[in-house]
Amino acid sequence: MEFTRDDLSTRQRVARSILVNGPSTAATLAEQLDLTPAAVRRHLDQLVEEGAVEPRDPRPGASRGRGRPAKLFALTELGREGFDQQYDDLAVQALRFLADTGGGDALRAFAEQRVSFIEARFGATREAHPELTPAQVLARVFTDEGYAAGVRELPVVNGQSAGEQLCQQHCPVSHVAHEFPQLCEAETQAISRVLGRHVQRLATIAHGDGVCTTCIPDLPTTSTTSSTEKERVTS
Repeated sequence: MEFTRDDLSTRQRVARSILVNGPSTAATLAEQLDLTPAAVRRHLDQLVEEGAVEPRDPRPGASRGRGRPAKLFALTELGREGFDQQYDDLAVQALRFLADTGGGDALRAFAEQRVSFIEARFGATREAHPELTPAQVLARVFTDEGYAAGVRELPVVNGQSAGEQLCQQHCPVSHVAHEFPQLCEAETQAISRVLGRHVQRLATIAHGDGVCTTCIPDLPTTSTTSSTEKERVTS
């Protein structure tokens, strides 16, 4: 079956109504969107076939009068991802406009502002969790922002730790950063500033890697034990 542009637009309206209002019956959607129940059911059938929507039984006790209660239709994770992609597309368009009108400096300023949460929250998070290493504090800050971050120890070389890796299993802006690597660069620079040392970005989800990985080397050892090493001993 072929679908016209109007069909696809109406289907998006049906899906967006479910996104905004939550699980809905076909009758409710028809009333909200000023469509016939038959038209709504046709679009719901297609959305279910695509995996964007799933039918659910109504809550126990729910009734619309005589007969069986009408089924509810809810968005699946796949359906929600479709809206996330639309927001990504809008963000890309906005950054293209910013780059065209404000140039590279404006784009870098935006990227730095977007990652300002790293420096803003690092100190307070470290004070609240003194048992964590600086890298672990960063992981917690990133996780709170939706990055699903963790820390891996690097192999020991000549009896000495080579450092740690900050691993981000998810990146909320990966689709946008694919076209605008300034977002990744600003993030790496902010990590370097809060840690007070050079760090190296080894991989990014934006460039097709499975995980965003940043190498955080240990500072050279001296006769005085560093504060980072003390934290590891006490953790």
